[in-house]
Amino acid sequence: MKQSPRWTQLLCAVSVMLMSASTLKAEIKLPAIIGDSMVIQRDKPVHLWGWADAGQDVKVELKGKTYTAKADDSGKWSITGDKLSASFEPIEIKITAGSETKTLKDILVGEVWLCSGQSNMQWSINSSVDGDLATLAADNPHIRLITVPNKAAQEPKYTFEGSWKSASPQTIPGFSAVGYFFGKKLFETIDVPVGLINNAWGGSAAEAWTTEKTLLSAPSTEGIVKGWKDRVTQYEAQKAELEAKKELTKEEKQQLSNIVGRGLQGNHRPANLYNGCLSPVIGYPIRGVIWYQGESNAGRAYQYRDLFPMMISEWRNDWKDQDISFYWVQLADYMGVKDQPSDSAWAEVREAQTMTAKLPKTGEAVIIDLGTGSDIHPPNKEDVASRLLRHALAKDYGLNVVASSPTLKSHTIGEDGKVTLVFNHDGGGKGLKAMDFKEVLGFTIAGEDKKFYKAEAVITGKDTIVVSSPDVKAPKAVRYAWADNPICNVYSAVNLPMTPFRTDDWEGITAKSLGP
Repeated sequence: MKQSPRWTQLLCAVSVMLMSASTLKAEIKLPAIIGDSMVIQRDKPVHLWGWADAGQDVKVELKGKTYTAKADDSGKWSITGDKLSASFEPIEIKITAGSETKTLKDILVGEVWLCSGQSNMQWSINSSVDGDLATLAADNPHIRLITVPNKAAQEPKYTFEGSWKSASPQTIPGFSAVGYFFGKKLFETIDVPVGLINNAWGGSAAEAWTTEKTLLSAPSTEGIVKGWKDRVTQYEAQKAELEAKKELTKEEKQQLSNIVGRGLQGNHRPANLYNGCLSPVIGYPIRGVIWYQGESNAGRAYQYRDLFPMMISEWRNDWKDQDISFYWVQLADYMGVKDQPSDSAWAEVREAQTMTAKLPKTGEAVIIDLGTGSDIHPPNKEDVASRLLRHALAKDYGLNVVASSPTLKSHTIGEDGKVTLVFNHDGGGKGLKAMDFKEVLGFTIAGEDKKFYKAEAVITGKDTIVVSSPDVKAPKAVRYAWADNPICNVYSAVNLPMTPFRTDDWEGITAKSLGP
């Protein structure tokens, strides 16, 4: 049947109306990190972003000011607002696109810290020493928590499933213990709201938190990417072969699961966690990062010397904020105690971590006294958090606290076969001390033959120790706490253990391990 001109006109009018309504009814979408009950970082420009219809005008109202943006071709919009001062008074943010308005409520302004790394950062309150007591006392609406789920990806993700929650007995049991204790003590000290982003994955290697582009930029790390490309080719072939079968045995099903879970989406694959876990929070203003990782890179400690600082620099560049503080936990004492001096991959990765402190706004929490030989996860997470917090209080908040463990400053070898060591040490007028024993423990010494012997050590001043051994007449090197699980006992006046070190640069056992 032929349509009348009037009927045609009516259809056109309805179509125009529907198109207009669609344009006006822009759906505002926000990443999970931006939502109700979040904490905005004080004294840094506010940064908010989201998605609407392509080309849509977006208006953001915050603290009496209005900011505008236009969604790009992909629908993404972004605004940068004024800096805000810390406040316990909840505020609202109103976001309008077309005819839709989204209001975010119960927002505080304070200090925001990202808690990342592998299992020792992921380790929960309910698995830690006195976690039950911490849970009972966790009722603080001014500490806010959010957890990024473990989702690996080879393409950047922009949001996740999760939301901000106030600290309570219901919300903290599964949260990062190091992260929570750090935030709790920070709140109690500086008395401003605290936001904590839990973004850790057990067993993860540092390269998984770093982009392929960055890894390919250095000879020492490019092999990680190339090695993984070969692995992925093999995994894909194996996966296709198994999926082509009509029926799989129990063993084949497990093999397929391992290929997908541990292989293609594994904790060690370059950029997997950067894309899946870190990308959704990049750009959210933070004060700093606390990091606990290194166990999965211990077999490639020399490579970690480059990889770890590269990762930190990349994060700061991607955040477009070079003022982000970055504090990490040095590996704890672990595995069996060895009676005689020997090589140690864990000692070498500790050394690589200490070397990274050459970057600005960084700090290391030494915990060679908090581990257990039989468990790679030290259960005492509160003391770990306290040692991290010292760096933040001294360097970010200007408080008069000792931040760092003693570190080697210089050494001289005397003609009498004695080596004098001088340390950087903030002892508050008091000197180094040997904890628990009169004897100073943990030093070894070697001559030209590179054979190490246990050394006699004497604290001779506030910041000096003299080391010697009757077995080494012409010493060439001294090491301290150079073992997986060292027996050592030198501390600062505020009970911070001395940082492990060596005076030599003899090639270590991980020097040639540069692959994935």
